[in-house]
Amino acid sequence: MLGSPQRWLVTGAHGQLGTDLVQALARRGADPVDVCAVASGELDITDRTSIASLFAAFRPTAVINAAAYTAVDRAETDKARAYAVNAAGPALLAAEAARSGARLVHVSTDYVFGGDADRPYDVSDRTAPMSVYGRTKLQGELAVRELAPDLGYVVRTAWVYGATGANFVKTMVRLERSQPTVSVVQDQRGSPTWSADLARALVELAASTADPAVYHCTSAGETTWFGFTRAIFEELGADPARVTPTTSDQFVRPAPRPAYSVLSDRAWAAAGLPSMPHWRDALRAAFQVCGGSFRAA
Repeated sequence: MLGSPQRWLVTGAHGQLGTDLVQALARRGADPVDVCAVASGELDITDRTSIASLFAAFRPTAVINAAAYTAVDRAETDKARAYAVNAAGPALLAAEAARSGARLVHVSTDYVFGGDADRPYDVSDRTAPMSVYGRTKLQGELAVRELAPDLGYVVRTAWVYGATGANFVKTMVRLERSQPTVSVVQDQRGSPTWSADLARALVELAASTADPAVYHCTSAGETTWFGFTRAIFEELGADPARVTPTTSDQFVRPAPRPAYSVLSDRAWAAAGLPSMPHWRDALRAAFQVCGGSFRAA
């Protein structure tokens, strides 16, 4: 393996995860690092020339790709753009990383699975995406592993929330203020993951001696959106009984969601990577650190 990366390129740097990645790198206490953090307006990951120019100028030794088209429902009709950002863009990054010798950590999603499992999905389990978003993210995964097999890491995560941008936690905080009760689906199960925890884990992976491969990284434990919302209300000091259960067929959306998307961390643990906190502990910590951002949404 290469030595510890010294020049880090973060794409999607103004997004939810990208913001936390930049902060995680700034707090890194090991060897000093040089960070180039670019947002979508500064680097179009679907433009081969732009990528090549940035790699030539900055010469990154590690790249974490947090750029993604994440509007799951809109992707059902905006297929070309979703494909460009989630599939074609990662392919271009992987090809340039392989050419220049930079490690690439590409962030993917639980939506590559069909949601019909009764146990946590392993990295080797059959993929069966149900939506355009899931299919384009899977195409991005395959491109990274094909084009940069010796340098490309794919990390699937799920149910991410953080201080930056729109997310489920902020939506529920807003609804707690404005609605006497909130109905939330209880037939979708996953692992809520704080973006700050995920960012630290991705940096650890990129700096580790773990083999390039597919990994799963989410908070430990599992719950439903209903259970997650009740926990959010508890953190707000609100009565969790104001959250009532409903089912997915009562809340139809353009893109289908996996009913079960818990991801196994077995490959992550086998690689000697640090374990993630339990989702409930992480939510409590997130409110302590960035509760003001949640409440200001």
